[in-house]
Amino acid sequence: MMDALSVVSQLRDLASEPQNREAIVRDQGCLPGLVLFLDHKDPQVIFTTLQTLRYLAESSQNINTMKNELGLMVTLEALKENSGLNSDITDLAKEVHEVLSNLDTYRTPEQTKRRNKHQFFINSSNKKAKSVTLHIQGLDGTDQRGVCEEALLKVKGVISFTFQMALKRCTVRVRADLPTESLASAIAATKVLSAQQVVKNESGEEVLIPLSTTGLKVEENSHLPDYLPEDESPEKETDRAVSRTTAKQDSGGSWLNTAASFLTKTFYW
Repeated sequence: MMDALSVVSQLRDLASEPQNREAIVRDQGCLPGLVLFLDHKDPQVIFTTLQTLRYLAESSQNINTMKNELGLMVTLEALKENSGLNSDITDLAKEVHEVLSNLDTYRTPEQTKRRNKHQFFINSSNKKAKSVTLHIQGLDGTDQRGVCEEALLKVKGVISFTFQMALKRCTVRVRADLPTESLASAIAATKVLSAQQVVKNESGEEVLIPLSTTGLKVEENSHLPDYLPEDESPEKETDRAVSRTTAKQDSGGSWLNTAASFLTKTFYW
C-alpha cells in the first residue's frame, strides 16, 4: 500500500542518481505531484519533496521545465517565507527557489557531471549553511548506508546529504551553527560506524581529521523521524534511465509509472 511519504521518499532516492533526473521531470505525473506535495500537512513529506526537487534541479536540462511548472515557484516562495515551519524546511525551500531563479546556476551537462562527483546541495550563496565531508569507517554496503542515513536524519540542523560509496564518504549540508562533532557523535552512536572529517591541507592534499564524540549532546529532530524506505536498488544497476529492482513491477509498466499513477489518483479524482 503506497502513501504520500513512501512515494516521495522513493522518488527522492531515484532523483539522487543523476541518470534518473531528466526522466523524472519528463514524466507527466511526477513533477505536478511534487508541487502538490509541497502543500502537504505532514512536514516530513514537505521536507522530502524539497530534497527531491533539489536533486532534480542539479540537472541543467530540468531548470526551465521546473521553473515553468504551474505553481512550483509560487509555492516555494510561500514556503521560504512561512515562519510557522521548521527552519530546515524554509532554508531548503529558499535554496531550491534560488537555484531555479538564478541564471548563473545553469550549467552544461559536463559541468554538472564534474560538480556531482564531489558535492551536492551546496549553494555558496546560502550563508546559513555549510558543507562537511566525512570519511565513514564501516560504510561497506547499502545496509550500512541505511544505518548512516537514519543517524544523520535524527540530527537537528542536517539539511541534506549525499554518499560516495566507493570512497566511503558522505557530504553533509548542515546549518552553519551545527558543530561537525555532532555528526560524528550521531554516527558513532550506531556502534558500527565512525567518522572523520575530510579537509585539504595547505598543499591541497586531502587529510583526515579525527572528531571528538565524547561529552557532546546531539540535538535530535522531533518533526522528522525515520522515513527512508528499507529497500534500495543495488548500485551496480545504473544502465537504466529509471530503475528500482526492489519495486514490484505490474503490467502497467515501471515503478515510476506506478508512482505517477498514485499521484494522479490522489490529486485528480
